[in-house]
Amino acid sequence: MKILLINKFFYLKGGAETVFFQERDFLKNNNIPVVDFSMQDDLNFISPHSGSFVSYIGFREPKGLLDNLWRGLSFIHSHEAVKKLDRLLELEKPDIAHLHNVYHQLTPSIIPVLKQHGVKIVMTLHDYKLICPAYSMLDHDRICSDCAGKDFWKAMKNNCQGSLAHSVLMSLESYWHRWRKSYDGVDLFIAPSQFMANMASMRVPERKIRVVRNGVDTESVNPSYDDEGYALYFGRLSIEKGLQTLLKSHAMIKEKIPLKIVGTGPLMPKGKHDGQPEFLGYRTGKDLQGIIARSSFVVVPSECNENCSMSVIEAMAHGKPVIGTRIAGIPEQIEDGQTGFLFNMGNAAELSDKMTALALDKDMRMSMGRASRTKVERDYSFSEHGAKILALYQELLRMQHF
Repeated sequence: MKILLINKFFYLKGGAETVFFQERDFLKNNNIPVVDFSMQDDLNFISPHSGSFVSYIGFREPKGLLDNLWRGLSFIHSHEAVKKLDRLLELEKPDIAHLHNVYHQLTPSIIPVLKQHGVKIVMTLHDYKLICPAYSMLDHDRICSDCAGKDFWKAMKNNCQGSLAHSVLMSLESYWHRWRKSYDGVDLFIAPSQFMANMASMRVPERKIRVVRNGVDTESVNPSYDDEGYALYFGRLSIEKGLQTLLKSHAMIKEKIPLKIVGTGPLMPKGKHDGQPEFLGYRTGKDLQGIIARSSFVVVPSECNENCSMSVIEAMAHGKPVIGTRIAGIPEQIEDGQTGFLFNMGNAAELSDKMTALALDKDMRMSMGRASRTKVERDYSFSEHGAKILALYQELLRMQHF
């Protein structure tokens, strides 16, 4: 069994790449041959297949009219990706292709090429691109399901990205791949949450969807049930992540517990910040792990449809209770009153009450932290995740026609 792994970024850009490289390492550690296909970038990790990667494409840099037109067309259909993948398939002859994020730089146009070579295809749904041209289910800062996997013109009507040109292009892209039936070639879709599975079923048959939750290497994380008395948020500093609600909540109770914030984004304060909360900027690796381990609890106040939050999983692995929003996939992860608390999206007063309860009761924090660790070992261990991925590959190989 040889697996072709496809993702447009070949470095740790976000949660999708974390899962991508976790699975890649798992396969290699189990002596399963792996072939890589991605986009060239100076940040990329080393790959023996980098010569087959497509040229770097950055859609944010301003260019001339003709160049923008070319890039807009390649956003929908990448001739280079099709050509280079065809050559790679001739050379490597993989049995299965596992697709992660392929939109825009690689494009779903690669799916028919894989089918032409008789390769079985599985695709992990890290976002909502199947049903939402803008992939985030957000109309500006409002959660939105208007397109519902079919009415893609509504992305143009709503101008949900704040740029009419981008909204038109994304709508055309979605219609193009529906007309081409690009996604029909995918044999199985992996949904990291039941919520994602429900959303995906607006576009693809339920029989093609399997729920396989994200995982964490619990053996490499030693839980810490003691703490240094501060609340923690780590992630992107943006409106849809609920940061403004968190700041409003903390302002009500700042005398009871300090708040530390890790990450960068548009809501990052400019210049020196001397007051509460404490903005620590971008942290990663052991530095971030130490900050999580010393925290009292973690807050995930998202105001967007989280799929399977890695922040929740990582916090639970460290034995921390989590306070999260009662939307999308988060209630699947947090057992309200047992491993943490849920609160209604945008309700700053309710969030401050939940934070106060944990801030004032260390025994509760420790009890919930132990329950969190038990839950992550049971439901989110990467060994279990890897075993499910292998079982799914075996299911694919047994398929004659799906």
